[in-house]
Amino acid sequence: MDAKKIWTIPNVLSFVRILLIPIFVYFYLTAETVQEYYIAAAVILLSGLTDMADGIIARHFHMITDFGKIIDPIADKLTQGTVAICLAIRIPGMAVLLSIFIIKEVLMMLGGYRLLRGGAKIQGAQWFGKLSTVIFYIVMLATVAFPTLDRTVTTVMICISAGFMIFSFIMYLPVYRELKKETAKNDQGQK
Repeated sequence: MDAKKIWTIPNVLSFVRILLIPIFVYFYLTAETVQEYYIAAAVILLSGLTDMADGIIARHFHMITDFGKIIDPIADKLTQGTVAICLAIRIPGMAVLLSIFIIKEVLMMLGGYRLLRGGAKIQGAQWFGKLSTVIFYIVMLATVAFPTLDRTVTTVMICISAGFMIFSFIMYLPVYRELKKETAKNDQGQK
């Protein structure tokens, strides 16, 4: 793969998001004061902003690459998974969201792998996947920034995020089926 296609600004921002993960883990798991939780929340906010910026820059300046279509969701999932694990350590209800997240991502990864093996072209994220990610970031940011939130509020936010994750997964099913059909057609056309 051409190095110019790897070291684009959007891809560098994805790498920055990956580098922010251990910084968040440190600040969140060692936080004892409200100010320390704010620092952890600021790291999540920075991660979310770089996620948004890399997409805008990639589309606006025509810097979309196949590598970017891989590294961006990897950075997203590593960030989301790590934040959910850290929150599950401190907030019991977060284990449900973490479980839904893991099941959804494992199923999507297996489906994506199967499609790629079949020769499918890498697709970018759909609007419902992006919406689910934004809601997840908002819930995580609020939960980290305000660790003394009422448990009922936290539970409602977790349920909303879980609902959007499930919605996103369901919405990806027809996309997966369509890509699978296209891959099967391509296989038959090559025989």
